Amino acid sequence: MATTVSALKPQSYGNCVTILSIDGGGIRGIIPGVILGYLETELQKLDGSDARLADYFDVIAGTSTGGLVTAMLTAPNEKKRPLYAAKDIKDFYLEECPKIFPQSNHLFSCIESVVKSMTGPTYDGKYLHSMVREKLGQTRMHDTLTNVVIPAFDVKLSQPTIFSSYAMKHFSSLDALLSDICISTSAAPTYLPAHKFETKEPDGSTRQFHMIDGGMAANNPTLVAMAQVTREISRGNPDFASVGSSDYSRFIVLSLGTGTTKAEGFDAEDVAKWGLLSWLTNANTTPIIDIYTQASGDIADLHLSTIFQTMQCQENYLRIQDDTLSGDLGSVDLATKKNLENLVKVGENLLKKPVSRTNLKTGASEPVNRGSNEEALKRLAAALSEERRLRHSNKSKNFSSLNPQRC
Repeated sequence: MATTVSALKPQSYGNCVTILSIDGGGIRGIIPGVILGYLETELQKLDGSDARLADYFDVIAGTSTGGLVTAMLTAPNEKKRPLYAAKDIKDFYLEECPKIFPQSNHLFSCIESVVKSMTGPTYDGKYLHSMVREKLGQTRMHDTLTNVVIPAFDVKLSQPTIFSSYAMKHFSSLDALLSDICISTSAAPTYLPAHKFETKEPDGSTRQFHMIDGGMAANNPTLVAMAQVTREISRGNPDFASVGSSDYSRFIVLSLGTGTTKAEGFDAEDVAKWGLLSWLTNANTTPIIDIYTQASGDIADLHLSTIFQTMQCQENYLRIQDDTLSGDLGSVDLATKKNLENLVKVGENLLKKPVSRTNLKTGASEPVNRGSNEEALKRLAAALSEERRLRHSNKSKNFSSLNPQRC
């Protein structure tokens, strides 16, 4: 029987810490959107049609386009439920990406794009900014329906800034408008302009932020999210009273990539001849940024794979990533109808592909004998549903013991 959906209870009432993480990747965010739509549908089969991902994850983390998805899943609507259901993410990308990344179709559009990237951002970001502000309004970090972690990079301080539900409790200046955070984490160099905003300190002073894309710090924010939780455990946060700081067997982690082109790659003899222009643009990609973000994501995956496999709890960490993209599919901004629809197919096909895990000897992601990603997500949905039911049951038992009924 379906249960009534209500707020996720603190981890101290359950067995596990649950984390969802979504990589950056521009329009390729539609790929994890498809995956998340499938997972939420499986949760609804177990717990009713009103079930939403924010009801099951203690932390949802996202970088760049993943930060936008994080906001969609966690920002409250007027009924204090998530602004978007996961199934709506795909349609959001299909409708909005062509407006965020308008395409030129004339004869010299390729040359025009190169010139723009050399003299300033390819896109002015005006539509993205207005759309995000309209959707999120005055929603701040503390308003989200579960804990969120969204990295960005401050070019003034030359260091990452992690906007997180946990960090804002210690640094009130981080309790920024969710719209400012989303615009910041998605301000990809060469594509979109940097974003400046400020927040108020308790003493009335202001803190300024000079932000660019979170992918400069952590395109795969899974490790950042786990670090935030680990720090809260070490600080004695009562929500994690039953978890040790290194007890990774108590973590359930779903990490979603936005696809990479590394299966195709480049030839070293060709790359050896590249100058600045070739590194900035090559076959509808930006190699220097793509390689950097792919390497950043893979390093995080390798680190986490090492931890979970060494601790013999590898089933608790699921990384879903497609590393076979090629041509137009590898672009982060080619928002044509055809390319977006093809990216939807990538997500749908990825569900059917076998579960893969990083080989600690070679660093390569290899299929393992654990069925398809679709089957793995069904198992995950069952585990998340069971964990949530346990928390509500233990919460009720605790309340009853503190408030015994009179005979």
